[in-house]
Amino acid sequence: MLFIYLLISFSAGASVVLGRIINSTLAEKIGTLQSTLINYITGLSLSYFIYLISKGEPLLSAVNKISVPLWAYLGGSAGVVIIMCSNYITPKLSAFYVTLLVFIGQLLIGIIIDYFVLQELSIGKCIGGLLVLIGLTYNLWIDRKESDR
Repeated sequence: MLFIYLLISFSAGASVVLGRIINSTLAEKIGTLQSTLINYITGLSLSYFIYLISKGEPLLSAVNKISVPLWAYLGGSAGVVIIMCSNYITPKLSAFYVTLLVFIGQLLIGIIIDYFVLQELSIGKCIGGLLVLIGLTYNLWIDRKESDR
């Protein structure tokens, strides 16, 4: 069973990097705004299709819409900004750096969410993220030094 979980986690990580590369290539061909729109239309269509075939109960009926904080509705706007930035930045970096930046971003946001929601700060996550960031910076410095030659 552990193997299946590992396979799923590696597949999820690979799909993030692959998705960034596909999105940035599409943005180069048709433009950032258009590729972001296609990204969201595709995501909405697939989500709706999965919802239909899963025959699940609508989750929104269980939520009191008044109790949802206003900031929770900003996820779509944040997603648009992130996809647009990603489509602009990804062609300028190698897949290795994109992967590391996605990892560092996810770790940082996880630390921030843990701090504000659970009121705890994981020193291990902070140190790990800092070590990865130092390694990324060192690797960029080495690559830049070699390209200057």
